[in-house]
Formats: sequence, C-alpha cells, structure tokens
Amino acid sequence: MTATRIEKIHRELFSIPKSRAYAVLDGASIKNLLLHLDEHEPDYFCLYQGDLPHDVEEAAPYLVHLKKDSPFTQWVIEKGWGNHWGIFAVARENIKAMRKHFRTLVMVKDPDGNRLFFRFYDPRVFNIFLPTCTEEELTEIFGPVLCYIQEGDEPDTLLKSRQDNSKSIIIDDIRLT
Repeated sequence: MTATRIEKIHRELFSIPKSRAYAVLDGASIKNLLLHLDEHEPDYFCLYQGDLPHDVEEAAPYLVHLKKDSPFTQWVIEKGWGNHWGIFAVARENIKAMRKHFRTLVMVKDPDGNRLFFRFYDPRVFNIFLPTCTEEELTEIFGPVLCYIQEGDEPDTLLKSRQDNSKSIIIDDIRLT
C-alpha cells in the first residue's frame, strides 16, 4: 500500500475533533490477531461474551481503540486495507460504551426466531447491508457512531458512511489515489 493511501485513510479516521477512532476487526480474517493485540497492547474487547473455546476466541470480532500515532493503527491500515479485516468507526464515546453498542449488533434473529451471528464488521457485508436499512435500522446500527469508514469494492476506494439530520444515510466515496 502506498504512503498516500495510508495517509488519506489515517486522515479520515482522525478528522473529527474530540472523537475516537475504533476498528471492529475480524479474527477469522486476520492471522494471529490475538498475538498482535498482545504485542501492541491497544485497548480492546472481544465482542462475543463469556468464556469462549480457543478456536472461537481466535475467530471472534474484536473492538480496538485506535490511537493516532500507534504502530498497531499503522499495521491495521497498511496490512488490512483491501483484505476485509474489518470496519472502522468514529465516535465520541469511550471503548466500554462502544463495546456495549457493537455487542447489540453481533446477533440477529432469522424469520423463524433462530439466533444467528451477524458479520456486520466484514466490509463486504456492511457495504451491501447498510444501504438497505430502514431509518429505524440505521438508528440502531449507528447508535453513538458518528461515521463508519470501510474499504470499498476496490482497494483504492474508501467509503465513509454517516447519517444526516433526517436520519438518512450518506455514503461518501473517496478515492485514495
């Protein structure tokens, strides 16, 4: 990935004053994610609750607070962009409030009432799902999130999703080249 792309992604993540940047990372898509979390020691939480078997723990989604100048943030942007590692969220809330919000999204019910895992944090899923949401669903998905940032279908595209004052969705398609 070029330095220009990394810089543009970084700028979007940290452009809103008095906000915090988060990543919801997919352990199933990132080899040795837990080792990287242990090595870099960012603030993070697993979005699945309770004691998990090791294989589930490895594949689980993780909420990570990204710091502007941290090596972990650099690694996630540089290695993960274009590889469907997860999505980014910008909010003013602390990580515990964000964990509470995102945990409400990881499980959904099918038409028969069966509980299913919802991989909203996979940008391929998020990019298809978000434009189909009703106003009520958008309010639920966004909660305290000011904007979501995720890769587009092409690696040189950044999608920035936010709600306007009428609670409709606005998706900015930003070229990284």
